[in-house]
Formats: sequence, structure tokens, C-alpha cells
Amino acid sequence: MGVRVQDAQRGFIYCEADRLKGCDIQLDYPSVGATENIMLASVFAEGETLIRNAAREPEILDLQNYLQATGIQVTGAGTSMIRICGGEHRLRNAEHTIITDRIVTGTYMTAAGITGGELLLRNVIPEHMSSITAILRESGCRISIKGSTMLIIGPSRLRAVDIIRTLPYPGFPTDMQAQLVAMLTVARGTSIMVETVFENRYKHVDELLRMGANIKLEGRIAVIKGVKRLIGANVCARDLRGGAALVLAGLAAEGETIISDIKHIDRGYENIEEKLRLAGANIQRVN
Repeated sequence: MGVRVQDAQRGFIYCEADRLKGCDIQLDYPSVGATENIMLASVFAEGETLIRNAAREPEILDLQNYLQATGIQVTGAGTSMIRICGGEHRLRNAEHTIITDRIVTGTYMTAAGITGGELLLRNVIPEHMSSITAILRESGCRISIKGSTMLIIGPSRLRAVDIIRTLPYPGFPTDMQAQLVAMLTVARGTSIMVETVFENRYKHVDELLRMGANIKLEGRIAVIKGVKRLIGANVCARDLRGGAALVLAGLAAEGETIISDIKHIDRGYENIEEKLRLAGANIQRVN
């Protein structure tokens, strides 16, 4: 696209361009962040930009809908090829409602599963949740869907799931890996999780082990042998989804769990403790 990029120095990457130019871009991997950033960069670039092997997540289609509402010519979101016509656009005012966060939805679904509880979720987009719903049902959860409302009822004891692989959409999302690992720590039997998207994404495992979980790591593979119960402990949220997994584990654990570094959790969940408290959880934020 005509950008001059300098090597990273002290944690910064320096980019410079007189004017971006539309081009044909082939992604090695269908990255959501890469696809979104190229789409945005292409809006005012000269000419047409074509993204091949683009990510197909619902958030890509949502971004396209927003850009179209402002007058940008962009098509193909939801497929592997997206076309953006750039130029000197005069954007028009638009009103856009962001789609429901499917990972937040999945986290609350998993909360019902790990506690054997019952949750009614509103404003859900069921077709975005199909891979998560399928695995939770396999683990013994009962899930009823009516329009945009979903009822999740957790079983008295979860069942293990033979093998789960994280994959780009519409596969099982890597952003739900940690939460599901936490849930399967109390399932009857042995489950296997294969992380195919990101390296070093099992930071939550050490913390779950402190709570009595039985998990063994072999590279990108986690072997989870279910235990009857977790034990409350002092643990640390090392990233966003791992922090959410520790909240779920704490809900199901015997005794008190204290989670530090919750700034990571706050990045992706708005008032998670208040929502869970409304559902009956004994949880509070302390300074």
C-alpha cells in the first residue's frame, strides 16, 4: 500500500507514507485484526484494495455494514475475499448499533455450565454461537433458543469432551479456549484442547492448577482430567480470557478465590461482577 515501515525500536513500529495506494493483499492467515485494519486503511487509499484469505468472523461483516452506512463501497465481508474502493470520500453521518459480543455471551453460557446453574441471556445472535453451543451441549448443558433469547441449564456434573480444536470462524474460537478449559476441569472424564491459533495461550493453566485442577500441557495441547471440585485460591489474571476463566473457576470452587490484576478482565467485560451477582453469585470487587 506504499507504506515505509521501520523495524521496531523500543516497542514502537514507525510507519510513513505520502499517500496509501490500493493493492491486492494475500493474508497468510485469516486474521481478524489484520482484515479490519486493512479495511480501514483502504478507505482513503487511492484505488481499489482486494483482501484475499480474509477473516470471516461476524465482526468483519459488522464493520462492513458500518462502512457502507457512511458511504464507503466495500463488499465481500463474510467470505474469503473483500473488495474496498478507496479515494477522496466525503463520509456521511450514520447511526450503527454494534453486534452483541459473542465471546462475552459464550463466557456467561460457560458460567451456567461450570456451576450447574441456569441463565437466561437476551439479545443473543444464535447463529454466531453455533460452535460454542454444540460443545456445551456435548458436555451436558441444556440450551433452548427462541429468537434472540437463550436459556442455558448446566448439569449436576459435566461430561468431558473428547477433543476441541480452536479454529478461525466458524470454528471454535480461540477466545473461548480458556473459559472452556476452566469448565472442563470439573467434568467427568478426560478432555483434550488443541490450540491452533495462538502460541503461548495457556497462561491460565498454572493458576487453575493452584485451584486443584488436573491439566497437563504438551506444546499446544492441554489434557484436562476432571476433578470433583476446585479449591479457592489466590490467583492472578495474566490476560483477558484467562482472567475470565479464573472468574468461572472461582464460581465453582469450594471456598474463597481472590483474583488479582483484574485490569485484564475489565478490557473485555463490563461490570462482570455485577452481572454475575444479579444471577446469584457471591462475588465482589475490592480495592
